[in-house]
Parts: sequence; C-alpha cells; structure tokens
Amino acid sequence: MRDTLHWYLPLDKHESWIRKWILEEHTEWKTNVYGQCKSWLDQGLQPRAVSRDLDWGVPVPFESARGKVLYVWFDAPIGYISATRELTPDWEKYWKDPETRMVHFIGKDNIVFHCIIFPAMLKAEGSYILPDNVPANEFLNLENDKISTSKNWAVWLHEYLEDFPGKQDSLRYALCASAPETKDNDFTWKEFQARNNNELVAILGNFVNRTLVLTANYYNGTVPVPGVMNDYDRETVKSIMTCRENTESNLEAFRFRQALAEAMNLARLGNKYLADTEPWKVIKTDPERVKTIMYISLQITANLAILLEPFLPFSMEKLREWLGTTGLQWDAAGRSDLLSPGHVISSGELLFSKIDDTEIEKQIQKLLDTKKANHNAKAPVIPQKEDVTFDEFTRMDIRTATILEADKVPKTTKLIKLKVDTGIDVRTIVSGIAEHFTAEELPGKNISVVVNLAPRTIRGIESKGMVLLAEDENGKLVFVTPEKKISNGSPVK
Repeated sequence: MRDTLHWYLPLDKHESWIRKWILEEHTEWKTNVYGQCKSWLDQGLQPRAVSRDLDWGVPVPFESARGKVLYVWFDAPIGYISATRELTPDWEKYWKDPETRMVHFIGKDNIVFHCIIFPAMLKAEGSYILPDNVPANEFLNLENDKISTSKNWAVWLHEYLEDFPGKQDSLRYALCASAPETKDNDFTWKEFQARNNNELVAILGNFVNRTLVLTANYYNGTVPVPGVMNDYDRETVKSIMTCRENTESNLEAFRFRQALAEAMNLARLGNKYLADTEPWKVIKTDPERVKTIMYISLQITANLAILLEPFLPFSMEKLREWLGTTGLQWDAAGRSDLLSPGHVISSGELLFSKIDDTEIEKQIQKLLDTKKANHNAKAPVIPQKEDVTFDEFTRMDIRTATILEADKVPKTTKLIKLKVDTGIDVRTIVSGIAEHFTAEELPGKNISVVVNLAPRTIRGIESKGMVLLAEDENGKLVFVTPEKKISNGSPVK
C-alpha cells in the first residue's frame, strides 16, 4: 500500500439538479435506464476519481500531476466533442444549441456514465446542452451464451451475407424484433428462421405478392378506379393512418421493436382484408366491387413501403420500384390515395423466400464447432510422465510400416487384428482401435510401430509390436505417420 494523490469529480455537489433532471423531468426514459439512475441517486452520489496511476492514457494536464492519467470515462466523453469538432467547423450547434436534441444510443453498461457522470461534466462547464434521452439497450446473447468476438461466438456479417445472399433485411428484421430494449434477450437461429418464414414470407411477402399479382391479372398492372366504399372499407382505410401514428409514436420514443410490430400490423390488416373480401371469388359476380378491394389493397401496399423502410430498407426499395413510388416520403404515410387510378405498377416477384432447415442447421453446427474448439483450447495437457534415461529410450526400436490386412476381433468392441509389413517381416499386431477406425479403411495406411516390444497373447492371438497413435483433446485416435512415403522398416529417431 502507498499514498497517492488523485483528482475527483464532485458528483455529490451535482446531485440535487441531476435528481430533478432525471427523476422529475425525464420520466419518459426507458424503464431500465430510469431505474438504474434512480438506484444510484437513492444511494447518494459520491465524488468519483477521474485520475489513475497508469503508464498509458491521456496525462492529467497539471504540473503537480506528473505520472497521472485521466480515467477513461472522464476522457472518452470529451472525445465525442473533439470528434465533432474535427468533423465540422459548426460543431457547437450539435453540442451547445438549445434547439438541438441530443440522444445517446448506448449499451446498459454505460448508462451511469452517459446519464450522470457526463451530464455533470457538461453542466459544470456551463455552455453545453444535456442529452434529451439515453435509450440504452440491455445485452443480446447468442444461442444462450454471451456474444464474444474473441471467442468467435458471434454472427459475422460477411459470413452471413455469403451464407444468406440477398437476405440483409431478414437479419435486420430478426435483430430488431428481438432487440433487448429493456431486458437481456437471446438471438437464436431457429427464431431467426421462424421470423423470416412465418412473418416476412407468410405475412408481409404474402400480402404484397397477392396484391401485385391480382392487380396484374385483373387490370394489367393498372390501379383501378374504386367504387363506393362500404363500412368495412372505410374502417380499413382509417386503420392505415392508425398504423402510421402508432409506428411513428414508438419510433419517437425509441421503442423500435414495438414500432416494427405496429408497421407489420398494417401487413396483417391487409391480409385480413383480402381474406375477408375474397376478390378472387367476387370477381366472378361483382367485378366493380373488386376494383375497390384492390384499390384499397394497393394503398396498404404503398403505405407498407414507407412505414417499413427504416427496418427493411433493401426490400422496401425494391417494393417502391415495383410500385413506382420512389419519391414518396414519410409525411405521405397514412394516406389512402398514394397510388392514383390509372397508375401502372409492376407485378414484381417474391419479396422474401423461405429459409430451409438445412441452412439453419449449418449455422447451429458452426456455433457448436466453435464451442467445441473453445472448450478444447482450455483443455489441460496431460502432465509429463517421469523421466527415462537416454539409454532406456534408445532400447525402443520404432520403425515405419504399412498395414496389409485388418480384421475385427470377434466378440470384442475395441480390438482389430492387423497384418503389418514392418520391412523386417510381416507380422500380426492386435490394436485397440476399433472404436476409432473400421477394419475396411485400414489396409494401405502408413504407420509407426514399436517392433521390439515383447510379444503377448491377446484373445488367443499373438501380438508382436505396438502401433503408435496420438489422442486429441476429444479422445479421438490418429496414427503417428511419416510426413511423406518412406520405405517400410525405416527407423524413427
């Protein structure tokens, strides 16, 4: 132990305004963020050291602080400001303009730093604005284990794009739908498959495809003129704006998972509308009625292309091109006249495709292999045996050899009888390798044999020698074999 001098941020002197600012003025913050801040405040804020005795880091800028560096969570937030200053000469409008809304997107382990420590620093300086919201997420695990890039327990984007070409949005959708917004959550490949197949394909893709195909079949891809709407039609049209409002309010509150669900509700609305109105049946008896049904279905489709763009940008860009609505922006969402009668659309193609079990099993196996490799990397090496003298070692005569024949020893589970050409002679060796090799695969293999081991009888068979094998971390046996073909009987030294 030794005495040392440190500099502190007097958080206790800022507690009063921080308490009011968070607990009274920002009750809209996410429950996990608000709760963690409240816990700290309930315990009472204490001065926090902002210097460290380390030989790396940003030096404390005082002559009396030689050998001291800044605590990383005092230095790092200042770096955010410095980075903005490097980016633009107008940096102050981002950090000091009262009209600016500052939002910090972070993980749960940084909540205290962004909600209490950094705001205290900004407020103490005097000219900086404070964050309006800090929508921190909790942790996302992978197949019930903590994501770790160092342990290769992760979904690597470049590998995903190679394994699932054209499915960028499927991953975006699954990640958003299971985002750990207020508590830890788990990404699993089975859930990813289910969300793609049961939601993107069966709900969204199904509705869009039916709408475009029916329009192509009935009207050659031209938006029909609607007739008089009934109560169900008007209720459905009204629900389009409701979906926009619900999606928008959740986006503004940083509830992205719920915002996605609300946007997908519009696709569910469309599917229900088509299922209830059955235009494929009504076309035979009342073609004028079908024009209204398809007109409303097309308006729903056009609204989907807007509401889902933040979540599925690649797919919605494709849908906009099919609809010819690339110029429509968010403000247009909710309207029921986005596609005018006479406007021509494309019949498109399938917006999403199913993911097979085999593709998912491949990803799961990849992770299982990773887990196995991580386990094996930690497996202890068998300790060294007691020393032998050089003379004892030189008494062993190890030679290269080739297996000529192999037969399973009857009524045994481990033994195989080998006929081996040692270069000296052709002899029989009984080896306990039947759980690792089949007799049929062994003839022709080059091996190493201890040829001067005293013979012994095993299950009535005289065995003359021992085959050398290595055992890996999984207990699997492999032959100790020459690097390249070499004459039988060559000594191993």
